Amino acid sequence: MNRFENKVVLITGGAAGIGKATTELFAAEGASVHIWDLNEAAGTALVTALTEAGQKAAFRKLNVAEYEDVKSGIEAIIAADGKLDVLINNAGITMDKTLVKMDPATWQKVIDVNLTGVFNCTQIAAPYMIEKGTGVILNASSVVGLYGNFGQTNYVATKAGVIGMTKTWSRELGRKGIRVNAVAPGFIATEMVQQMPEKVIEMMVSKVPLGRMGKPEDIAHTYAFLASDHAAYITGTVISVDGGIIS
Repeated sequence: MNRFENKVVLITGGAAGIGKATTELFAAEGASVHIWDLNEAAGTALVTALTEAGQKAAFRKLNVAEYEDVKSGIEAIIAADGKLDVLINNAGITMDKTLVKMDPATWQKVIDVNLTGVFNCTQIAAPYMIEKGTGVILNASSVVGLYGNFGQTNYVATKAGVIGMTKTWSRELGRKGIRVNAVAPGFIATEMVQQMPEKVIEMMVSKVPLGRMGKPEDIAHTYAFLASDHAAYITGTVISVDGGIIS
């Protein structure tokens, strides 16, 4: 299946975890994938593996919180490929502390990447999609953006904010031929999560009716569905991929 043949796709945070699985899936289905990430070693290695497999991928070390860097990065994509069909705002960080212990710098850094970064990428990419009259924008939210979570004031604020932006942009851009949706992952077995203490992981899994954590591929396939023509009448929605998690 080559759902994304001749499609140009930008995946932020695309070098590891959910982003890597998403990059691999889109590249395997024919897309020309642009990977943005701060992990240069991982990004370069991923591009090497994909190109050796005959797939199309490029890497750029970039912080989505830096507006001018995002602008030059998207301009480079347009110069290279002439268009941008799909933007997946997947980049995100966590810096957890309870409310009374959270210092302003910790609050701001997560806001800058997870919320402002999504705004930066979308605000700069949207005019190119408007010009073509078509495009798909997918934003990474989280189940904690729907339910809240202890010790994650900053992270939850960003993921709830992403939902609000998704719904707003779907209204603004729908008549321009652009669909905007969000995905809200639950507990996903990324490298970061797997480093947690076993008791914490067991507690997390106990809240999931399906009895396991999700895989990065579970989210990647959801992104791919939403980006495909099979989801042509879906916009402004948030799809939870969480195994039926009990909040």
